[in-house]
Amino acid sequence: MNPFTFSTTASIRFKEGAAANLGTECQDTLGERILFVTDQGLINIGLAQGPLESLQQTGINVTLFDQVEADPSVDTLIAAVEKARQIDATGIVGFGGGSSMDVAKLTALLVGSNENLDEAWGVENAKGPRLPLVLIPTTAGTGSEVTPIAIMTIGQGEKRGVSSAVILPDVAILDPLLTTSLPASITAATGIDAMVHAIEGYTSRGANNNPISKLLATQSLSLLGANIELAVTDGTNIKARGAMLLGSMLAGMAFANSPVAAVHALAYPIGGTFHVPHGLSNALVLPHVLRFNAPAAAREYAELAPFIFPNIDTTQSSQEVCAEFIDRMATLSATVGLQQKLREVGITTGDLPTMASDAMKQTRLLVNNPRKVTEQDALAIYQAAW
Repeated sequence: MNPFTFSTTASIRFKEGAAANLGTECQDTLGERILFVTDQGLINIGLAQGPLESLQQTGINVTLFDQVEADPSVDTLIAAVEKARQIDATGIVGFGGGSSMDVAKLTALLVGSNENLDEAWGVENAKGPRLPLVLIPTTAGTGSEVTPIAIMTIGQGEKRGVSSAVILPDVAILDPLLTTSLPASITAATGIDAMVHAIEGYTSRGANNNPISKLLATQSLSLLGANIELAVTDGTNIKARGAMLLGSMLAGMAFANSPVAAVHALAYPIGGTFHVPHGLSNALVLPHVLRFNAPAAAREYAELAPFIFPNIDTTQSSQEVCAEFIDRMATLSATVGLQQKLREVGITTGDLPTMASDAMKQTRLLVNNPRKVTEQDALAIYQAAW
């Protein structure tokens, strides 16, 4: 067996209603002055009210930063860092989807260490220390609460990431009650996103692909596959919501240690340039990347198939199970209501060559893909998805 390293969040707390007791849960961790990082949408619907009041009731001074947008920019990060420095923050809370949690991670890093962000980009370049950090997901998709990765948008839509165990949080709080108000479209997109994390983590060709990630990926896919349609059609079903949140977290653990690959690399230009939500960006290219990878990963895709689709006929050859698995994943994406074509999100055929060129910049992801991807391959995948 190859040597590997497995890192994850130090403390994970799964409990209905835990967010509304955030002050009690995390008072000792965060200190007296915290920056609460989130987005205006969650403030407007009142979802953050419980945790904010809980912090205030325990005597913690809370400053709200609610300017995080989808695919957050470096300018947003800099604004959060400046706010944290103004209040001399002793801790950071990230509350929301992956965007808010990623901004919180890098705010904790940059304020805690005074590192130069340009020197932190990449894998294991961030050295720390960071401020105490608590992450609370409100969607079941990114798994950011257990990943050492934060992604920012640079300039004209380019994505750049920091990957370092130092930005793993001290505490992740998983509260299924926070996800019951998610619209069906977001539930679907984030659910497929989590499934992509597990699939790519399982099949990653990264040097740190490991048996722990593989086990987590299969358990994740069992939970997600059994519950995504129910969570989409009945958002108040707390059992399904809890299973999705746990499945997302397990997928996050898997890919945090066995990194994702071409689905994400090709999704980034869609999200960064056209502002398509990340989960939907992944879903749009997923079946086409799977078909491209099939010659090199048919056996592994066949191994994963029954965890999502227990009734799939595994007496077929690996190639046949793989082909059916890919078709079923495409059908599942459509069944939960997601757009199926790039043209449906405003992308033209003239955009595709630039997207292919931009995707090739994601070398840290492409090296993990089961099959080498050239720029022409990327273009062909986009054309198939168009």
